[in-house]
Amino acid sequence: MISVLIVDDQPVVRAGLAVVLNAEPDLKVLGQAADGAEAARLTAELAPDVVCMDVRMPGTDGITATREIIASGSTAKVLILTTFDIDEYVFAALEAGASGFLLKGAEEEVIAQAIRSVAAGGGTLDQRVTHKVITEFAQRSAGPRAGTQPQTLTPGTPALTPRETEVLRLITQGLSNAEIAESLVVEVTTVKYHVQSILMKTQSRDRLQAAIWGLRQGLTGEDLR
Repeated sequence: MISVLIVDDQPVVRAGLAVVLNAEPDLKVLGQAADGAEAARLTAELAPDVVCMDVRMPGTDGITATREIIASGSTAKVLILTTFDIDEYVFAALEAGASGFLLKGAEEEVIAQAIRSVAAGGGTLDQRVTHKVITEFAQRSAGPRAGTQPQTLTPGTPALTPRETEVLRLITQGLSNAEIAESLVVEVTTVKYHVQSILMKTQSRDRLQAAIWGLRQGLTGEDLR
């Protein structure tokens, strides 16, 4: 059972999302918060697996709350649910340590699956804006010039293999493990193995952070041959 905390300043949004999530056999809403301060407090108190976080809220916003939750050492993963696809708040949320984001207009099953993915450490991105968001995010950070080969973050750590580099490029496009497997004509279990290796080598918490790392190193979807 995956436990969830819903954070949104609109009661009707919180109530609606709670109904949707509680209808899933493997999801359980532990509580609801109306702002970031309450979100941080309830996360510490209830220890949810995933926090579904709105961004723009009065008082303490979702970015500050995300930063506080991550800094506290909580194991909760933060999934941003926003109405803004390309927005300063989204980039700030990623920098604060969010494990993914979706647009609020996403279908119910997409949201439920995103929660499962984030809880499992996979991270998630709304594929409608994935590449644009993480490319813009990477461009805002200092990193090697486009076209350079990715290097590991820690001296002595093995570099990505050619296959891992291919997988990481596809991750930057927002492809799922199944879609990557189809593209590379391999088994899904093989893709999962490569993804775990990528996360370890790049010291990334999830796919989202690995994708951003890859773009910082000069990897782009357009590099694929």
